[in-house]
Formats: sequence, structure tokens, C-alpha cells
Amino acid sequence: MERLHTLDLIGPEFFVDIVWVLAGFIALIAGGDLLVRGAVAIALRMNVSPMVIGLTLVGFGTSTPELVTSVQAALAGSPGIAIGNVVGSNITNILLILGVGALIHPLSISAAALYRDGSVLAAVSVLCLLVVMTGTLDRGVGAVLLCLLAAYLGLTLWWEKRTNDAVARVYEGEAELLSLPAGGAVRDIVLLVAGLALTILGAKLLVTGAIEIAAKLGLSEAVIGLTVVAIGTSMPELITSVIAARKGQADVAVGNVIGSNIFNILGILGVTSLVLPLDVPEEIVRFDIWVMLAATIVLLCFARTGWRIARWEGFALLAAYIAYLGFLLASL
Repeated sequence: MERLHTLDLIGPEFFVDIVWVLAGFIALIAGGDLLVRGAVAIALRMNVSPMVIGLTLVGFGTSTPELVTSVQAALAGSPGIAIGNVVGSNITNILLILGVGALIHPLSISAAALYRDGSVLAAVSVLCLLVVMTGTLDRGVGAVLLCLLAAYLGLTLWWEKRTNDAVARVYEGEAELLSLPAGGAVRDIVLLVAGLALTILGAKLLVTGAIEIAAKLGLSEAVIGLTVVAIGTSMPELITSVIAARKGQADVAVGNVIGSNIFNILGILGVTSLVLPLDVPEEIVRFDIWVMLAATIVLLCFARTGWRIARWEGFALLAAYIAYLGFLLASL
């Protein structure tokens, strides 16, 4: 029986599943990039301010792969992947993406941005913990999360239009980072539509392959969601943060991750549970949600010391992520 099981694992169907996952990665990365760039170009053409673009289209647009993937997983009857993707993406964004970014170039952040958006991230992370501990994400929870997201966006836009402080300049930097050279309106629309189509296709391929791989390897879907799926859907944030770090726009890299994590909790969990109520996997309640909260606290503490994440702190974040993955694999 063991031999038959091994042969089944290395059979052609298993390799097809791996191909689906890899193809999903590629489509999500390309689609997310095209979607955000097309949306930014159209918004600039419509004279939307760079600050508004950075806060909404860029700050949250890079989380589109997580959103589409979690909704696809929920509709496929895989709550472990849907919820694991959100929790795992937040862990990945902090430990892996900021770790890599800080190793490339120390990441600075303005005190105003950290006090305001960092405080919001801390609050919504605690809220996520409380919601997950209930064991169920129903439509009522989804509605509350989306209302909180709308309130956060509205208050932020109102405040920044009044003050135009350093935080607004971070959002403007995000818009500038992903803007395109001047071109025709048709090009921008094609990029937007192509990006959306690729993102939806990539999410479908990734979820399909991940479900099959979990079944064949005897792994829980939550573990696959926390690792393979979360890493794949976080690639747009990684690309944006690396580009920002290499260009010396370190505050954009940190702001992108903080904004993305806020949207993951309020937006993605909100939309996903509104579409279909979800039961939270027990392993996420026991361990992974606590890792997400701890990673958030570490991020805020690191950023507060000198208003930057130094290279040694980036190394520590990356080492913590490797240790986290090692623990998940060792516990299988």
C-alpha cells in the first residue's frame, strides 16, 4: 500500500497539479501588476490625485490576488485555503517581504504614518484574532469588517485632504512607483481588463492545484493556504516593495505592506465571509493567528526604533519566517 501511495504521488496527475500552481503564480503576478498599473493610469487620466490613487488603487490593488483567491477557495468549499491565505499573507508580508526589502536597503517610515496606520493595523489584527477565536466567519462579521474598511478609507481621505502631511506623500510615492509612461486610453483599458482576467485565471489555477496537492499529500488545506497560496498571492507586494527599496523609496515599501495587511483583514475576510460563511480551521486558531499577531507587534516595534527597519532587523524577520515554515513542515 505504501508503494502504491508513493507511485500515486509521483504520477503524472501530481505533476499536473504542480504545473497548475506554478501557472497560477505566474498569472497572479502578471495579472496583479497589469491590473494596478492600468487602474493607476486610468485614474491619473481622470485627474484623480496621486494621494487618493496611492491609498486606494495601489495600497489595496496589490491585494487583489489574495481577494480573488480567497473568494475562489471559499466557493470551492475550501475554507482552510480561504482563511489561511489571509493569515499567511499577512505573516508573509511582514516577515518575508519586509525582511527581503530591509536586506536590500534599510526601510524608513514617517512617524505620522506609523502612529496612524500602524495603530490601525494593530487594532484590526487584534480584531481578526477575536473573530477567528469564535471559530466562524459569518455574513454579519463580513458586513462589519467591510464597514470598518469603508470608515478607514473615508476618514483617511478626509484627513489627508486637510493636512497633506508626510503620510500623504507616502501614498503619492506609491502612485508614482507604479505609474506608466504617457500612452493612449485604449492601452490603459486593455491593461486593466487583461490584468483582471489573468488574476481571476491565476486564482482559479492556484486554488485548483493547491486543493489537489493537499489531498494527494495528506496535508490540511489550511497549511497549503498558509504557505504555498499565501506566498503566491503575496508576490505583487514583494515586487512593489523590492522596487521601492531599490529606488530608495523605503517608506513606500513599509506603507504598502501595512496598507495591504489592513485590507487583507477588513476587505478580503469581509468580502469572503459575506459571499459564503466560513468555519475557521482549528490549527489557525491554535497557532497561526498568534504568529500573525506577534509578527505585527514585532514590525511596529522595529519600525518605532529609529523610524526604520535596519538590515539586521530585516535578517531577523527573514529568519523568523524560515523558522515559521520549518515549524509547519515539522508538525506535519
